[in-house]
Amino acid sequence: MKVLGIDESGRGAVIGPLVIAGVMVDDGDFGELRRIRVKDSKLLSKKRREELYNLIKEISSDFIILQIPPGKVDKARERNRLNRLEVEHFAEIINTLKPDRAIVDSPEANTEKIRREIESKLKCDVEVIAENKADRKYPVVSAASILAKVVRDRSIEALEKELGEKIGVGYPSDERTMEFLRKILTRDGEFPDFVRKSWITAKRLNGEKKQRKISDY
Repeated sequence: MKVLGIDESGRGAVIGPLVIAGVMVDDGDFGELRRIRVKDSKLLSKKRREELYNLIKEISSDFIILQIPPGKVDKARERNRLNRLEVEHFAEIINTLKPDRAIVDSPEANTEKIRREIESKLKCDVEVIAENKADRKYPVVSAASILAKVVRDRSIEALEKELGEKIGVGYPSDERTMEFLRKILTRDGEFPDFVRKSWITAKRLNGEKKQRKISDY
């Protein structure tokens, strides 16, 4: 039996892509995932995630990594369809890899709703399991979370190299990220394409900038 795990990285970020990864493993190779001790990527150091990245690709029978750009995430967020965007890409991965069973880390608490929405978009006969915190329960989903996280981290590092400055991890909770956002907004007057402009963080900073302009008069 071929089992596919799917997870994302970067859903809550204000900078950079949303990354969704799918890792498919023959059930006979589950022991290999346990042997290398995969777990939820958030519980691993960056160094350990990088070490596991190639090991997971070697163990898997196939894998897919999708990067959804900030502009596309913004459009979905503005229409209150971020979960639907994820579901569409979950289904895309399943339809491409055609596993016997697919296990996804559900983006919302109503896991049955997510399961039905995924199944409605499938073009192949697949057993779908959608659960919250699936990345902590199923090693194959943990493996997907690691691939997604490593690719997202690399995208942020590539952006830093392109810009020639540190931007943090890209999340609103990171003070370095917030400092960077304030800096470019002050310097350029607007956010570049790699910033998710629909995020409340970006809107709040834009609002503060407008208030400062008004107070200048």
